Amino acid sequence: MSKSTVTLPDRTRSIALQEKGKKLIPGLSQLLSKRPDQFAPGVWPGYFSKAAGVEVWDVDGNKYVDMSIGGIGANVLGYGDPDVDAAVRAAIDGGTSCSLMCPEEVELAELLCQLHPWSQMVRFARTGGEAMAVAVRIARAHTGRDKVAFCGYHGWHDWYLSANLGTENALGEHLLSGLDPRGVPKGLQGTALPFRYNHPEELEAIISEHADDLAAVIMEPIRGEKPRDDFLNRVVDMARQCGAVSIIDEISAALRMNTGGAHLMFEVEPDIAVFSKALGNGYPIAAIVGQSAVMEAAQTTFISSTYWTKRIGPSAAIATINKHRQIDAGPHLMSIGEKVQIGWRQVADQIGLAINIGGIPPLSHFSFDGDDAMEVKALFVQMMLAEGFLASTSFYSMAPHTNEHVEIYLAAVKRTFAEITDLRSRGEVASNLIGSPAVAGFKRLA
Repeated sequence: MSKSTVTLPDRTRSIALQEKGKKLIPGLSQLLSKRPDQFAPGVWPGYFSKAAGVEVWDVDGNKYVDMSIGGIGANVLGYGDPDVDAAVRAAIDGGTSCSLMCPEEVELAELLCQLHPWSQMVRFARTGGEAMAVAVRIARAHTGRDKVAFCGYHGWHDWYLSANLGTENALGEHLLSGLDPRGVPKGLQGTALPFRYNHPEELEAIISEHADDLAAVIMEPIRGEKPRDDFLNRVVDMARQCGAVSIIDEISAALRMNTGGAHLMFEVEPDIAVFSKALGNGYPIAAIVGQSAVMEAAQTTFISSTYWTKRIGPSAAIATINKHRQIDAGPHLMSIGEKVQIGWRQVADQIGLAINIGGIPPLSHFSFDGDDAMEVKALFVQMMLAEGFLASTSFYSMAPHTNEHVEIYLAAVKRTFAEITDLRSRGEVASNLIGSPAVAGFKRLA
């Protein structure tokens, strides 16, 4: 058997820190998407010491160009953006929290309502998952109903994971497979009802059976495919006709295609839209933006948290939105993502490697065909690390990405695809893995 000539940079501290972390932190990471087993366990560096622009340094001092998941989509303006960081430093210098409220949250609320003219009121949180839980609570309080219909991925909270109670894998159609609802109260079974994107007949069936107890209809505006036949507006209309609250989850899509929510591009006016991830360019902030008739229900139930009032998040969000709008980041993020998707397709066709490409351009992804797909993914990650890139089967564009970054990256992809194809033809993919195959979906970390 032949061996790849790939030479990886030293990762001694990185791997040792991962082994230590496994003993101290259940699951190693607070975020599934950052776990090394999602990339190439035993190879992926795991921990960073510094990040700037689109460059990342691991704890062993190795520098990489990040052509992977862009801080899981949080750093739309790149790492350590000077304008956003300056706003945060100013907030720190003035005190980040005290016994009074920060004026920045009023400024941010006004800014978000200006960006989304259909809205009049805003509540804030710090993370996407909790913001979605707030939106669902508001919808239930407003309607006095319990059940929700949903499409897409919406986080880790009980209301969402309850869809997997008593089913094989209802959430498998919505980004992540294998999510175990253990710990979710069994009494929530049947309260979260899934329907697929561009399948209005599935929502119609849910409404037909549960209209009198449906509090909300929740969906992402776009992820893997574009809406057909005015799908988004049809969903909003169906929700309103049965008295449910329409909620658009913009946590992943917002600030990718434009400055604001992706739903604006499809001329949709929901009752609530939820934002996080890119909103603060890496600083924790989330917003629940909505029509006042619905949002006022927040005052009829208890929704409250100390750290939702901190100054850093709103300050970062204001600076992020203003800079995003100033540089018109959306078209650039789209252009970079399109170049990457076109490049993947061209290189794969030239090499004769079967891959499947999807996602909106700023949130692009591809997958390998075949029973050895997870081994091939890990080998791709391994080889791209040797080329000086953090890279996997997803690419999230950031404002500092340039055409030159894309050209150099695609040249490395071409070399890597060619070597993988050669090793695969001889059945030598597994023997060339330094670590272990990547895993698909959610699995317990050994």
